[in-house]
Amino acid sequence: MLKSIKTGVLAAILVSSAIFANAQKKITEGTLTFGMEYALTPEQEPMASMLPTESKIKFNGNISRMEMQQGPATITVLANVVDLNSLVLIDVPVAQMQFAVKGTKSDYEKEKENNPKFSDFKATGEKKMILNYNTEKYTYKDDKGNSYELWSTNDIELPAGLVGRDFIGVKGTPVKFTSFNRGVKSTATLKSLVEEKTGPFNLDVPKGYEVKTMEEILQMQGGGQ
Repeated sequence: MLKSIKTGVLAAILVSSAIFANAQKKITEGTLTFGMEYALTPEQEPMASMLPTESKIKFNGNISRMEMQQGPATITVLANVVDLNSLVLIDVPVAQMQFAVKGTKSDYEKEKENNPKFSDFKATGEKKMILNYNTEKYTYKDDKGNSYELWSTNDIELPAGLVGRDFIGVKGTPVKFTSFNRGVKSTATLKSLVEEKTGPFNLDVPKGYEVKTMEEILQMQGGGQ
């Protein structure tokens, strides 16, 4: 039943994890929109059509919320960017299905353990404007010897952990960066930041949702209904 649910959930997790700042304008709630580009391996190509070219994330304090539509399913990912607890909600009205998946810090760390480890962050002194923000270019490497670049700004300060969690060694808030999640390489570029009222959000399972593990969700098979 619902052949796209497994790939859709994976896509939602990939995008939300890619956007998990260190930073001055301090912004505690609002909406971030990132443009997303992917460098997929041949094995990952089948999920290409499921990966969004844009990711919109609402945040209120330490909790972020991202919603994604995949066929008949609405997938919502909520995460506490400090303690790394999370909640994935899957709502399929046409099938009268509502699932909730709780995540912990250990789950997050397990998902990230096979990703490249970034280090050797160096400010280059090169500057440019991204949106209305003054940014500086940084270079960095992974533990496999590959090199990358990101652009960071000191014009804004977001809740710690919200953007680019891999970039603790960078001063400011990354607004363009490359990262990995579950082996998928993506580059996120900030397209807009709106300071507005959002939330409040929480990680409580809503009434009517059946709690499952992520393994159970990913093992679900489509039956064509």
